Amino acid sequence: MLDNRPTPPVPTSLTPNRRLAIERIDYILQSLEASGSVSVANLSATLCVSRETIRRDLKTLAEQGRANLVHGGAARPSVAEPSLASREAANALGKAAIGAAAARLVSDGMVVLLDSGSTTLALAEALQHHRDLTVITNSLPIALMLCRAPGVKVVVLGGDIDPNDEAAFGVETMTALSHFRVDLVFLGVGGISPEGEFTDYSRLAAEQRHLMMKSGKKVYVLADHSKFEQDTPVRIASVPHIAGLIVDSEPPAGIVRACAEQGREIIVAVRHS
Repeated sequence: MLDNRPTPPVPTSLTPNRRLAIERIDYILQSLEASGSVSVANLSATLCVSRETIRRDLKTLAEQGRANLVHGGAARPSVAEPSLASREAANALGKAAIGAAAARLVSDGMVVLLDSGSTTLALAEALQHHRDLTVITNSLPIALMLCRAPGVKVVVLGGDIDPNDEAAFGVETMTALSHFRVDLVFLGVGGISPEGEFTDYSRLAAEQRHLMMKSGKKVYVLADHSKFEQDTPVRIASVPHIAGLIVDSEPPAGIVRACAEQGREIIVAVRHS
């Protein structure tokens, strides 16, 4: 389902029952360099050691500044996703414009799925005055904001909470997604490649966002200009019913061309100072 980058060969000098820490660390660093991110589950299976051992290795690398811990694994420091708080502060006007434009696509009485992230949080703020609206989300800030809105029912997807994104990710979250079929999905992404592909920071996040896409009749991707030609490590597998991209400025030609070829509209939101 995911288009993963090449990984280094598995060390073969040791038996499955005993992998020397130095070889594990070397393999993890090579994998980070090749793919940009690694998962605890995959490393545990590949290196034939426990997940707890891998977590200790990743913690060691993080303490040395050679990796950044992310939900379910680690990322190369240069590609780790910034915290939600720092993303909220960046380009707030552009994200507010995107949120307002996305909210105009939502009719009272709909069931919508909001992904986690700073731009979808701006959309949640714009939805507070809708009526008879059901919002399903994995984001704690979105849930807290909309649970106070009198016309909005909130359903929170459970799972392990990623402190960086303040949202639920993992097997439980993805299992919960399978129970829903929604009118609209509003999705955040780690980046949009020069060829118009949607990418993310980890395999887990990419897989979960693919399942979010599958749960909707129609999907819109929300991205401010900082995501343009930002090719984060893992490709998000696409679905045919992505209706469009909602942005705060005209994307580069390659992204525009890809959207045109796939029949996706591009909605450029108007900023208000």
